[in-house]
Amino acid sequence: MTGAKKNAERLIKKYPNRRLYDTQTSSYITLTDVKQLVLDNEEFTVVDAKSNEDLTRSILLQIILEEEASGVPMFSTGVLAQIIRYYGHAMQGMMGSYLEKNVEAFTDIQRKFTSATLDGKPFSPEMWSQFMNVQGPIMQGMMNNYIDQSKTLFVQMQEQMQNQSKSLFSAFPFMNPVVPPTDKK
Repeated sequence: MTGAKKNAERLIKKYPNRRLYDTQTSSYITLTDVKQLVLDNEEFTVVDAKSNEDLTRSILLQIILEEEASGVPMFSTGVLAQIIRYYGHAMQGMMGSYLEKNVEAFTDIQRKFTSATLDGKPFSPEMWSQFMNVQGPIMQGMMNNYIDQSKTLFVQMQEQMQNQSKSLFSAFPFMNPVVPPTDKK
């Protein structure tokens, strides 16, 4: 991040009393206010007021936790369990990248639809809702097709990595371990 961009970015300080202080507005804000910054596509960083440690990710995760706890959750229990299983796994880095690319693809699709205008007006939430009622099954089919293609590519990539590993290690003269006989009397 460049110095000019970092200076333009909004700085929020988190104090030991768990309060968030927006240095741009010189006022205390809530997680709801931070969520609104995200929705408004504002760049910001949350830091610990004492240590200057970057807390942005933990604050964003806290917002997701609150959203998941209220209303209709986005992630099923099974999806959350699968995500947890990837932590510490050899595929963790690839899975993070995979999820990020898929969210970006979905965002691009959404942006293309919302940038389309009717009578010069962008899609309002009501219009989006009506559109999804009509186009929902078509969109679901497109997304399922995209997910199936992604899954196929992921499996192919995994098989390719396994084959490369086998060919790489086949050059080494590994011997089968010798198991000593057991004494049976």
